[in-house]
Amino acid sequence: MTEEDVPKKIKSVSKRIYTEILKEEKPEVSMPLRSLQNVTYDEKEGYFQLDNKFKSRTLTASTVKTFAQTLKMMALSKTLVETDDIATKRETYYVSKNWGDARFKEQVESDTVMDDIEAMFMVNREQMGFVPEEKGGDIAGKLVVIDKDPETGKEIRIDCTKFGSGAYSIPISVEHLKFETNAKFILAIETAGMFQRLVKHTYWKTANCILVSMGGVPTRACRRFVRRLSDERKLPVYVFTDGDPYGFLNIYRTFKVGSGNAAHINKYFCVPNAKFFGITTQDIIDYKLPTHPLKEVDIKRIKDGIKNDPFVKHYKQWEKSLIEMVKLKKRAEQQALAQHGLNFVISNYLPDKLKNPKTWLP
Repeated sequence: MTEEDVPKKIKSVSKRIYTEILKEEKPEVSMPLRSLQNVTYDEKEGYFQLDNKFKSRTLTASTVKTFAQTLKMMALSKTLVETDDIATKRETYYVSKNWGDARFKEQVESDTVMDDIEAMFMVNREQMGFVPEEKGGDIAGKLVVIDKDPETGKEIRIDCTKFGSGAYSIPISVEHLKFETNAKFILAIETAGMFQRLVKHTYWKTANCILVSMGGVPTRACRRFVRRLSDERKLPVYVFTDGDPYGFLNIYRTFKVGSGNAAHINKYFCVPNAKFFGITTQDIIDYKLPTHPLKEVDIKRIKDGIKNDPFVKHYKQWEKSLIEMVKLKKRAEQQALAQHGLNFVISNYLPDKLKNPKTWLP
């Protein structure tokens, strides 16, 4: 479904509900169940796909408020798209304060309803006019981004090598962007600090690459930007994170194959050709890195991943690495490489990784 189709779909669903109410029937809307229990992973497709479990929302005395909130959110989306406007998730929560008894008490409630509607229509929320608060991520290196002037519509060429000690910020919407590059690969980096080190020492020039700062779990805009850039320019993508369960199973796995919560749109936002280029359990041993002990929450996350995550179940290398981490009882940050010198990551670690694909994880 395109952005232009959203108002039509909303109008169609609303008309059906209105007709059913006039007939004194109980209107119902259904949406996919958004969880890891309702996804499968197929390496050929490259991302988590929805299974056939759905949940329904029927208009009854006990659900009237949630049902009304769903309809009000749909109406707001229709207005935003038709007027070419946007609303952040936080702004949407405050708009609801005008909805009388249908207003949300907390933003988590409005976020959930927004996600439900997104899944119901099988579109991403940006197509519905709803945008995140956070920025998309930062870019440095051998890339020219071709954008458009919002007032004139004329092309704007943005050279990502010309930001000095700064970087190009990915916009919230990236579908209209075009790219020019002769880079060899894309390196997506977990922390802003490590990204800044590589930018300061122009690692992108040394390695002929494009650097992407993810800032933790990457935003949808960041993932979509990298996905489009990788697909259109046929570039491999390497992901450099900390050596811990969060870096493995939240940041990297979400980046590569998506999540259960957003399974209805994973095919647009994941980067299936990504390879794990970060700190592995074996790296901790080989490079004698300073470590932190695994916390109970880390161990729980690993055990849950091994037991329930379709991605880990598929890739035995990941299962093996996670089991090794539990045995080692240690985790390490990217910055731990600084024990061997502030720029050891540039002079040794990254060149070592590039030379030896056997040290990567799928």
